[in-house]
Amino acid sequence: MRILVLQHLDVEHPGSLREVWARKGHERVTVELDAGEPIPELEGFDMLAVMGGPMDVWEEDAHPWLRAEKAAIRRWVRELGRPYLGVCLGHQLLAEALGGRVASMAAPEVGVSRIELTEAGRADPLFAGLGPEIEVFQWHGCEVAELPEGAVPLARSQASAVQAMRWGPCAYGLQFHPEIVEDTVADWKRIPEYWASLVKTLGPDGAEDLAGVVTPRLPSFRATAQRLDDNFCAALVETA
Repeated sequence: MRILVLQHLDVEHPGSLREVWARKGHERVTVELDAGEPIPELEGFDMLAVMGGPMDVWEEDAHPWLRAEKAAIRRWVRELGRPYLGVCLGHQLLAEALGGRVASMAAPEVGVSRIELTEAGRADPLFAGLGPEIEVFQWHGCEVAELPEGAVPLARSQASAVQAMRWGPCAYGLQFHPEIVEDTVADWKRIPEYWASLVKTLGPDGAEDLAGVVTPRLPSFRATAQRLDDNFCAALVETA
């Protein structure tokens, strides 16, 4: 496949998914929206992956490119009907672009947690071989508060009711981060907004210790990312 990746911060990249895609021979084209790079013509791509970022979906005045990004996502899934994978902000942008609502949470959800698959999630091909509960990595202060019409909730956590969703046959959003790698925590701690949410959630000591909590779990997180991508590709074959 030829994959278009939309990034909103250089350290919020596809992480371990880059290795998975490279092994499968996929071509990855990255657009750094926060750096002013334009979204290319969509027709030349087979999959759209939209990553996370410190901005919120409604901050269009501060980040005018959000308007073009939402329009591109809407066209991609509604008109072109091609495979979509959104992670964290990319999950929220999918909901917003299709008419759902994203809102701030009472408290950020940061660190290692467990998500529970819904009945629909347990039956969805994306989560085949996973669950009914999955240990995942979280780092977000907003959530999908109202699903767009036609969207199916696939997973939830104690803090957030929509940890994963599907719209149509092949547009998926994941609130959690399956893609994290060895440098993720250190890279993200340097982002002021992320550090603030980390300290608010875990306290200063917990914030400093997060990498130590995450590191032994990285093999499991990589295995989950691999399985999700394998399932995603298998589902595309079935719906083609």
